[in-house]
Amino acid sequence: MGKTVPFQPHWRSFMRTKCNLNVWHNKCNLNGKRIKGFTVAPDALSLRRIENENGDGDGVEKKRACVTGAGGFIASWIVKLLLSKDYIVHGTVRDPEDKKYAHLNKLDGAPDNPKLFKADLLDYDSLLPAIAGCAGVIHVACPVPTSALAKPEVEMLEPSMKGTLNVLRACTEAKVKRVVHISSTAAVVKNHKWPEDWVKDETCWSDKEYCRATENWYFLAKTEAESIAFEYGKQNGLDVVAVNPSFVFGPVMQPVLNFSTLLLLKFVKGVYIQIEPGDVDGVPNMLWGIVDVRDVADAVLLAYKKPESEGRYICVAYNITIKDLAEKLKSLYPDQTYLENFGEDDREYCVTSEKLQKLGWTYRQLEETLVDSIKSYKKAGLLD
Repeated sequence: MGKTVPFQPHWRSFMRTKCNLNVWHNKCNLNGKRIKGFTVAPDALSLRRIENENGDGDGVEKKRACVTGAGGFIASWIVKLLLSKDYIVHGTVRDPEDKKYAHLNKLDGAPDNPKLFKADLLDYDSLLPAIAGCAGVIHVACPVPTSALAKPEVEMLEPSMKGTLNVLRACTEAKVKRVVHISSTAAVVKNHKWPEDWVKDETCWSDKEYCRATENWYFLAKTEAESIAFEYGKQNGLDVVAVNPSFVFGPVMQPVLNFSTLLLLKFVKGVYIQIEPGDVDGVPNMLWGIVDVRDVADAVLLAYKKPESEGRYICVAYNITIKDLAEKLKSLYPDQTYLENFGEDDREYCVTSEKLQKLGWTYRQLEETLVDSIKSYKKAGLLD
């Protein structure tokens, strides 16, 4: 028998839908609309093309990219992928000397590549050296708490919005050609006005006022930051593309656990992190969107490189109920403690990544993601 522990701010999985909840693959299809790429703008016409030359006359190298929050779970895998594709990578971190970023110095190309820059998203001037000379920026950094926040608007909402705006302003200053903004399905799914059978695609946005009223601060922060990114891009001629992953599992490189990793780690210990108010007496059988962190990195690179990329891209491989996920894990690791006492739930979400798949994105089998996740937890001593 598992146990339930509270977690704030509230997370919610995916809204009720008429999708077959036992289907593992992301087969919930709406008319998708997403494509990404890399816009090179040597002049006011902002020509969409990919070039691999060393420069474009503006002091910008085509294969030099900046990744904000480079030491995080998703960002670390993006850095690793970029290095494997011969990119020169700039990474922003709070303190390059901090041991929690040591894993970045063990990647192929280190120690000279990636080059880590001390930067604070709330300090505009600190971002300029990291972004200077880069053709593109992948903005990943965002506060994602793993415990309750005393002042969520101050600790999460304001840093997310101001940090995003500072990055975008620095991109304009540095003549960056394309920004890939890492958002979340949290900016897609939270809207009480939709019918229960509505499958969410890139045209769907979370309702900001509803998020605020229900104190879903993470959802609100992600929605506000993504909105700011697109509005700024439109007003300032900056090519902005967003990638919206859901719950991201997979092997960990970084020593500090992110929320999704903590969620799965607790899950296989029989502990449910409360993601909705009132869920203490049982485990709501929510529908979760799941994607492998390595597949997220692939999606981001597609968004960055493809000339036709535009707008938003939902990045989800599987829609699966919590109960079915527990059964899948139990079949793989029967000796672990698993959650029981699943309740009925009408708050399930279903999203589609059809648009991203049309761009050329593929994803791993769910079993591979789960096995590789658990292996990495064991190797790190997290399941001892």
